[in-house]
Amino acid sequence: MIYLGIDPGSRNCGYGIIKVEEKRIVGVNYDIIKLTSKQELSERLVIIYDTIVEVINSFQPNQVAVETIFYGKSIRSAFTLGHVRGAIILAIAKYGLNVNEYSPREVKKGVTGNGNASKQQVQFMLPKLLGIGSKFISEDAADALALAFCLYNHDKLSGKLP
Repeated sequence: MIYLGIDPGSRNCGYGIIKVEEKRIVGVNYDIIKLTSKQELSERLVIIYDTIVEVINSFQPNQVAVETIFYGKSIRSAFTLGHVRGAIILAIAKYGLNVNEYSPREVKKGVTGNGNASKQQVQFMLPKLLGIGSKFISEDAADALALAFCLYNHDKLSGKLP
């Protein structure tokens, strides 16, 4: 089973792939889609869509998790994030995959057991859980891997996995 996690962002959009084989969980790939504020939003959305389509084609995930939208600093950034999520969800839907959504609190709890854990605690746990060594993982890629792991845990606990 292959899980894709996506952490939406209009400047850095993270994605992470984990694979489950015979109860062994492995981090396969993770990266960020780097964008700049100098690019028009429409251009960034095309890049995000195209990259997510490329990732889906390359790794053929069975399940996809995306972080839910939350109101942060301003209403404008929330709307921009909504556009980014729309491009991501469209790419996922193109392949007939379900969109599983998790809040940051649910993801932190799924990885560390504590919904109030810090991003650093999540980043600390991921290499241990996914066998990816201790090399640096950007926050956005770590969030994406954590989303994939959270979905895997949900499937395991709900009996969807053997």
